[in-house]
Amino acid sequence: MVWVPASWASSFDDFFIAVKKNDVPALRHLVQRGFDLNTRNAEGEHALYLALRDDAPDVATYLISQPKVDVEARTAKDESPLMIAAIKGRLELARRLIARKAEVNKTGWTPLHYAASNANETSTAMVRLLLENHAYIDAESPNKTTPLMMAAHYGAPGVVKLLLEEGADPLLKNQLGLTAIDFAQRANRQASADIISAFVRARQPKGKW
Repeated sequence: MVWVPASWASSFDDFFIAVKKNDVPALRHLVQRGFDLNTRNAEGEHALYLALRDDAPDVATYLISQPKVDVEARTAKDESPLMIAAIKGRLELARRLIARKAEVNKTGWTPLHYAASNANETSTAMVRLLLENHAYIDAESPNKTTPLMMAAHYGAPGVVKLLLEEGADPLLKNQLGLTAIDFAQRANRQASADIISAFVRARQPKGKW
């Protein structure tokens, strides 16, 4: 539960209503009255996280542009704003977050895991952006799942191909002993399974007959 001074109660409500409505002028008015843009809601969620999660792009852009806004404000599940931008395919907002020094290589689940999980047409560009900004390609989640595994199970075949071409290891296993091709097969993602299989075969030494 977030404690809010009685004098701020109305502003507190107005702030989160403005975030939800993507209302930047209302936020600017609150700032002029001294309201803290890093205030969290009753669930402990930061406004920047909410703007990204709930598709309020103007508010997200405004918040990222404010130097005092914490671009690494995490949720109770350790999700960062960049992770949400990554899975939502918000490429320009992700660029802005990275420019503000948002952590590309946080511990645990990473923005690259989230980007690789997105199956829409923006996912390849998002994955490439993160890799260009030194995202660790074989980052392991707490259960040793890699971005390639996430792409194989949830994402687009194009992302699977990109990760492999950029050096992702298809033979790594998670805590259950599953590889990326196992993830693809379990999700009936035949196109991704075929891409991984072809890549593994191509890496094998040629036999001599």
